[in-house]
Amino acid sequence: MKLEERMARLEEEMNETRRVLTVIAHRFGVLSESAFREAMKYVVEEKLGVGKVSKMSLRDEEGIVYGYPSIIDIDVVVKDDKHILVEVKSRVSRGDVYEIYRIGKLYEKIKGVKPVLVIVGGFIGPEAYEAAARLGVEIKPAIKES
Repeated sequence: MKLEERMARLEEEMNETRRVLTVIAHRFGVLSESAFREAMKYVVEEKLGVGKVSKMSLRDEEGIVYGYPSIIDIDVVVKDDKHILVEVKSRVSRGDVYEIYRIGKLYEKIKGVKPVLVIVGGFIGPEAYEAAARLGVEIKPAIKES
């Protein structure tokens, strides 16, 4: 086996190892949603100074989000007149996309402002990207896979 082939194989194995370690880290909470949320808040508020991040609880009396009355918690970034609802997930599914879409509908009804909807996620399934494109939800990967 030539040196170039061995190097390419080693690089491929290293990339696969990185993916496995990332999966394990997510699975066991090493990269927790709450830690990522706090980091996001720090960057948006203190480093960039572009907005205020807050946790908001919305009362869903009509069951818009889950089909029955409930309290909905969501992270909100307000910058000027723009309201951005942000959900942080280690894994993002089609259901997560639909959930934030419905939370956006509830927010708009209560606050009278159509929010921008964003999900930041570690692992994002292809069906989540498809749902996001159809529903107008932005998905941002938290981890770039090679």
